[in-house]
Amino acid sequence: MSVLNEIDARSREIFRQLVETYLRTGEPVGSRTLSQDPGIAVSAATIRNVMADLTELGLLQAPHVSAGRVPTEVGLRLFVDSLLQIGDLSDDERRAIEESPDADSMDQVLEDAAAKLTGLTHSASLVVTQKAEAPLRHIEFVSAGPGSTLVVLVFEDGRVENRLMKTPEGVLSSSLVSAGNYLSARLRGRTISEAQKLIERDIERDRAELDTLTTRLIEAGVAELSGGSGSTLIVRGAGRLLDEATEQDLERVRLLFDDLERKEEVIELLSAAKNAEGVKIFIGSENRLFSLSGSSVIVAPYRHQSRKIVGVLGVVGPTRLNYARVIPIVDYTAEVVSRMLK
Repeated sequence: MSVLNEIDARSREIFRQLVETYLRTGEPVGSRTLSQDPGIAVSAATIRNVMADLTELGLLQAPHVSAGRVPTEVGLRLFVDSLLQIGDLSDDERRAIEESPDADSMDQVLEDAAAKLTGLTHSASLVVTQKAEAPLRHIEFVSAGPGSTLVVLVFEDGRVENRLMKTPEGVLSSSLVSAGNYLSARLRGRTISEAQKLIERDIERDRAELDTLTTRLIEAGVAELSGGSGSTLIVRGAGRLLDEATEQDLERVRLLFDDLERKEEVIELLSAAKNAEGVKIFIGSENRLFSLSGSSVIVAPYRHQSRKIVGVLGVVGPTRLNYARVIPIVDYTAEVVSRMLK
């Protein structure tokens, strides 16, 4: 049975008002404060009794002996899932999100979306996107010192990408040239994923025409190209976390900065939300990455013209985020980005 079914209507209202007050102020909430709310027509003594019952149920906790109460992570989850009244976006907020930048690439659209999320929510914004699979124009292997080779990829859209790989033992400079020419001829006009099986089949068929070292370099190069990370992370507005932090929050913010440095793990976390139909909310220890910093993450997937989900965007901040306001901002931003990518 849900904890919500174990408390009566009066206790639910006191709990809702307490959480909303805490999210607004960031401070523990006492019975005297709640008794002054016109929506709660009971005495401070009655409110104290209700707060004690809610604490026993694990929905509230007292951070200090003589302080008021704050919601636990369990309490916040109950509030978000069952009692939260999500607000509507204002016309100005909608216009700010819809305002189209002079963007001529997907990267610019996403950079702009991250900036808007930070500006509207006063929180750090996160965007995870899959790397565009543009067709290749040219590939080149360049010696980068003993044991290392730089793979230079030139795409049809003008993008240039460099990847460092380990050089197979014994490879000569002549093999670097031969391998680059071989792959350029077969990759040109194809994406890496499209060309991978073709190259593997061609290598097996043409092995006799290639010297052993060149073949080993090509095989190593193909493995490196296909094994690269498929997603990139954009983080904006991390400094806003300091602006909004109280003195008690500073250590939490420091831990959150450390978490954001571990980009691959952030990508892993947000990629897990790509299967969600709409907004996904992680509160505190519900996610492994941000559990120590006590942070909440609110994200939503966005789609490309094929309606395929290609990434996730959202915000990260303290668990006392203004969920009612942030959720619709994240949701509508994801909708607008999806529309622009069409």
